[in-house]
Amino acid sequence: MLLKRADAVQQPASPSATDLKPRISTLRLLGPAFVAAVAYVDPGNYATNIQAGARYGYLLLWVVLWASLIGVLIQLLSAKLGIATRSSLATLIRSHLPRWASYAYWLQAEILAIATDLAEVVGAALGFHLLFGISLLLGAIVTALLSSLILAIEKRGLKPLEHVIAAMLAAVALIYVAELVLSRPDPVALVTGTLVPRVSGVSSVLLIAGILGATVMPHVIYLHSSLSLPETRSSTSPRTLYRAATWDVGIAMTVATFVNLAMLAMAAATLHGGSSPDIGSIEEAYRTLAPVLGPAAVHVFGASLIIAGLSSTVVGTLAGQEIMADFTDMRIPLWARRAITLLPSLALIAIGTNVTTILVVSQIVLSFGIGLAIVPLLLLTSHRGLMGNLANSRVTSLLGWLAVLLILTLNVVVLVGNLA
Repeated sequence: MLLKRADAVQQPASPSATDLKPRISTLRLLGPAFVAAVAYVDPGNYATNIQAGARYGYLLLWVVLWASLIGVLIQLLSAKLGIATRSSLATLIRSHLPRWASYAYWLQAEILAIATDLAEVVGAALGFHLLFGISLLLGAIVTALLSSLILAIEKRGLKPLEHVIAAMLAAVALIYVAELVLSRPDPVALVTGTLVPRVSGVSSVLLIAGILGATVMPHVIYLHSSLSLPETRSSTSPRTLYRAATWDVGIAMTVATFVNLAMLAMAAATLHGGSSPDIGSIEEAYRTLAPVLGPAAVHVFGASLIIAGLSSTVVGTLAGQEIMADFTDMRIPLWARRAITLLPSLALIAIGTNVTTILVVSQIVLSFGIGLAIVPLLLLTSHRGLMGNLANSRVTSLLGWLAVLLILTLNVVVLVGNLA
């Protein structure tokens, strides 16, 4: 025993397998938040961020930051719920509701999944249209085929799919590093707009609700708790899983926040003050960027739109699959799930609906569904009997309810503004 202890003392400089285990474990557990974070940089974000930058310059950058911070809190709570209870949010909601109410909850979640897919499919189709000159309808069909191929990776397990989606998110982030450098935003206005909350009339408040709807997505609130479940079947302790989830969410959401801030800043630097009646549309942004940043930057912008649309529509399909299974115990093939959410997008494109209108309206619709996901999430994660020592602290609960109040207030403003 003494010799063994002496040996242990003589070798402090070399990290043992036990020392490395927590680091290796944390790296192995990264991934679910990157899948969720893709929904924070989907084509709906392109529409709302570009409109915000084109119409109001750097004024609404603070909204992106606040929405992202709310997103960090919510995704952490969703991951924690799955880790502590070994059940998804949808499953727990179903267990606390009568059967009819559970189905009603599922139906509203399905509507939100369709609204989500509208933005994702239309955005990717637009990217194909701008880059290759094909019709929007053909672009949507190509999007459907490519997203189905990516979804097929899930047959090999969830981790390979997580890695592919994380790589796509990283690609979009790298593109926006380049776009931000090329657009040369005003650094003082950039910092002021990010840190100082300001508004400019009712129309800016409507756009704030759109940014919030595009950033905090209801379907990934449900999905993240499901993605956390596989690791709970291992021998890893809940505390260790939650620490890994904290790193996972922190890294993934930092990347997503940077992309959104860079997107709005680029629009502010290149599009603000333009005289076009379509100022703020993705198509106008694409055309305007060419003389300002050069053709290469424009092609890269189109490519980022395709990547964002493809990755987010894959995540949306996964979320819809889990929501249906957890609320109703029904599970259908992924190709059938893909068809359910794809058809409305194809129909709207076929009748010639304005693309940017589809994107912005879909995000406003989504903002009304956020509260329906966050409220039960807060109630469940604050329940000490359910969560044990991972239950929310008073500070966490307070921040969560303040976020709900902000979201519901914006929803009321949007409703009154549209009825006026």
